Amino acid sequence: MKSIQRSLSVGLIAVLLLVGLLLVQSSLWLFESGLRRNLATDLREETEGLLMAVVQGPEGFVLDSSRLNPRYQRAFSGHYFRIDLPARSWRSRSLWDADPTWPAGNGMAEDLLDGPQDQRLLAYRATYRRDGQTITINVAQDYTPILKSFTQVRLSGLGLVGLALLVLLLLQRYAVKLAMRPLERARQQIAQLQQGQRQQLDVQAPVELQPLVEQINHLLAHTDDTLKRSRHALGNLGHALKTPLAVLGSLVRREELAAYPELQASLTEQLEQIQQRVTRELGRARLAGEVLPGSYFDCAKELAPLFETLRMIHRRDLHLHWHSHEGCRLPWDREDMLELLGNLLDNACKFARSEVRLTIAPITDGYLISVDDDGPGIPEARRDAVLERGTRLDEHAEGHGLGLGIVRDILVAWRGELLLEESELGGLCVRVRLAKQSQRP
Repeated sequence: MKSIQRSLSVGLIAVLLLVGLLLVQSSLWLFESGLRRNLATDLREETEGLLMAVVQGPEGFVLDSSRLNPRYQRAFSGHYFRIDLPARSWRSRSLWDADPTWPAGNGMAEDLLDGPQDQRLLAYRATYRRDGQTITINVAQDYTPILKSFTQVRLSGLGLVGLALLVLLLLQRYAVKLAMRPLERARQQIAQLQQGQRQQLDVQAPVELQPLVEQINHLLAHTDDTLKRSRHALGNLGHALKTPLAVLGSLVRREELAAYPELQASLTEQLEQIQQRVTRELGRARLAGEVLPGSYFDCAKELAPLFETLRMIHRRDLHLHWHSHEGCRLPWDREDMLELLGNLLDNACKFARSEVRLTIAPITDGYLISVDDDGPGIPEARRDAVLERGTRLDEHAEGHGLGLGIVRDILVAWRGELLLEESELGGLCVRVRLAKQSQRP
């Protein structure tokens, strides 16, 4: 059974986690985009400074090293350049012997470049014209420290999101606990109803629960009224029968029946059974308000007389046998189970040639009941029609059809499953699957 609080907590965690990740990631993306734009401006200014360092000499353009930033002279400093002319090119000393793959187009490179010593480079390319010659300048800056800073910020942001998530979860659990208090009070009151400590639920309830409380109270009042009428009617019937039964008792003891002792004894026994039944029903009427479970079905105790009755109704030479696990005791009402098995076995006996077999086996969530016979069976195309009430495949057989409609009605109340298959004995196999939770209260 699902917990409302657990469902709300899972939903809240999912939403907050998604929102937190989106906020952290989008914030970092926006910040990095702005940072790259600023760095692109700085790198463009560096290309302009390097352009000023390219001066006209006696033999053409030369690079004036005195105008270069000292960081271009230090090896692997994180700042690099390459200047290309049609006739020659210059590289910064900081590159040492490394030769990155410079961007092909002007402007900021979309992707980071692989630099020396596992550095990740942010590169910029600019093309200029001077004295009729094209000068291409590539500059790059080590982006690795910034990437590490972003990683730290991302981890810190996730930590803050986790902390905020924990705080919100605690607040949510407390809020749900407060909101669930009316439901808990209603549950306690229903338990008190079962124990007979109250007659109705308190009408003072939250607006959301008010219709439910009113419907339950209406149902309780209607049930109580129905039980009272049934108890009174049954009591009136019992009292009405007492006088005729007393008269019959006195008639049985008359001297005229003394000459027929067996008849007198039989009548006396039947009258005593009727009186006991009336007394028992009157006792039930007095306890009409209690909810008592029906008797469970004891396989060893109930199946032997049921099979003996079937042998008397049908042929004595019919081989009837049953198999079940040790200590078989089915958690369903005895009378309903007798009606269910009686119908299934009676149908099998009508069409069996020589053998009927009942098997009761426990499964994961309940029990599987199988009734096999060696009769003619039912064609697969007709099996669905057989489940309809009154349908008959053999008009010469006694009874009102296979009668599986009655079985189906019982299984509908129990939420069971009925299947018709081919039996190992050659006839029909009726399988009934009953889940433990399907039993009626």
